[in-house]
Amino acid sequence: MGKMISQKEMVLSYLQRNGKITDKEAYTEFGIRRLGARIWDLRAAGHAIRTENTTKPNRYGQNTTFATYILEDAK
Repeated sequence: MGKMISQKEMVLSYLQRNGKITDKEAYTEFGIRRLGARIWDLRAAGHAIRTENTTKPNRYGQNTTFATYILEDAK
């Protein structure tokens, strides 16, 4: 049996590959429901991650705003 990878490691790996992540991507890819907590952990570990608010229409055509987390460093 292989080593369990932590949610923090999954998010960091995704950020390093893609440069950014949203709550929806974290949930779809990894089943992570508290992305903000994992981002906090990564920032506490010294990673520079910027939060950018993104506004897009939802399935009903109403604008909704959500966080996009962007990796600024290559630690």
